Amino acid sequence: MDDIAQIRAFNRFYTRQIGVLDASHLKTRFSLGEARIIYEVATRGMTNAADLARSLSLDPAYVSRTLARLKDEGLFTLAQSASDKRQTDISVTEAGNAAFKALDAGSNTVVADLLAGIDPMRRAAMVAAMETIRSIMGDAMPAPPLVLRPHRIGELGWLVHRQGLLYHQQFGWNIEFEALIAGLYRDFEKMPASPPKDLWIAERQNAVVGSVYVTPSDGREGTAQLRMLYVEPEARGLGIGGMLVNQAVSFARENGYRRMRLWTQSVLTAARKIYAAHGFAMVESNPHHSFGKDLIGEYWEREL
Repeated sequence: MDDIAQIRAFNRFYTRQIGVLDASHLKTRFSLGEARIIYEVATRGMTNAADLARSLSLDPAYVSRTLARLKDEGLFTLAQSASDKRQTDISVTEAGNAAFKALDAGSNTVVADLLAGIDPMRRAAMVAAMETIRSIMGDAMPAPPLVLRPHRIGELGWLVHRQGLLYHQQFGWNIEFEALIAGLYRDFEKMPASPPKDLWIAERQNAVVGSVYVTPSDGREGTAQLRMLYVEPEARGLGIGGMLVNQAVSFARENGYRRMRLWTQSVLTAARKIYAAHGFAMVESNPHHSFGKDLIGEYWEREL
């Protein structure tokens, strides 16, 4: 099925789920269009017909007719704007606010019922997918809070799966890379607590969007190793990679390490920029054939 057919199929499915096709919205006397206009006026506090038509991509004549009808029903007040005599300010009456609250509560109930049968992990994935759709299509959203936390049961395996898939999609690396990092995460978990080690998950809206970990560097006393920095594609450009590296550097310094070391590849340009911005410099490079590709491996270090 091509992209257009997939999107149309999703639209048909989702509109059925949330009752958009019902003759009246949420079993009220309002149509979906009327309910949306009530919502916009109530949440904005004060607006005008031109702004409503523009922001909702609706025909101005339709908006004007709907506003007049809802005014006649006692839901809105219309008054000439004090700042622009050509505009009419619109606000909700007490009855309009009551209608808004009833519609809002009904919408919350519909969505709660929709989510009730979905387990928390799949729910988080669904919400994250919705956020991704809005972001890709240019809907301005407030940035959700980012949390750095320890890993939980199931997440080491998930990190192996996710990074193996992402590096294959982006760089064409084969399953050798997935096997390598599976061993790295296993080794991390088996290491003793001393010398200090730690792993951080970057989480946003209950979804994993990045990770990094630190261990002692093999055979290099006083040196910490930074490993497996990654950020989800839809979360790149938000400073998450820099935040993770900064956390790793701070941890190493606070735990008595004197320097930090990492291994990367020349093709990982975004990661290399982050390392350079945090004081790392390349100290060694060598070509090698790994993960099905000819690569140039690089060691970077910084003093702490």
